[in-house]
Amino acid sequence: MRNLLATTTIHESFVRFAKEGPAHGAWIGAYVLMPDHLHAFVTIDDERLSLSGWMKSLKNALSKTLRSRSIPTPHWQKTFFDHVLRSAESCTEKWQYVRENPVRANLVKRWEDWPFRGEIFALEYRLEC
Repeated sequence: MRNLLATTTIHESFVRFAKEGPAHGAWIGAYVLMPDHLHAFVTIDDERLSLSGWMKSLKNALSKTLRSRSIPTPHWQKTFFDHVLRSAESCTEKWQYVRENPVRANLVKRWEDWPFRGEIFALEYRLEC
């Protein structure tokens, strides 16, 4: 497994990118950076931004940081996987699964000990009728 993302430098770059998100129509809630992938709960204002556009921007921002550290490409897969959360229960269930990723990967004994995780904005699930 290639450790591209679970580093302090990338974590700081990710947080900077995430904090700028609302200016472009994206809010990142809880997230976990794993060595070779990331999980993030994201709300997109689809009148201002597409999820694909946001992912492209994120990949570009983090690739810039990786290149500055002389990490050779490729940094990313061409595609990404997304999952629409349809209920507050689904959101809670998914977060419980996501936060345990470092434990399942034998990187830490408790998810709370994983340093490359956090929450940028408190997202609320809203049922859209």
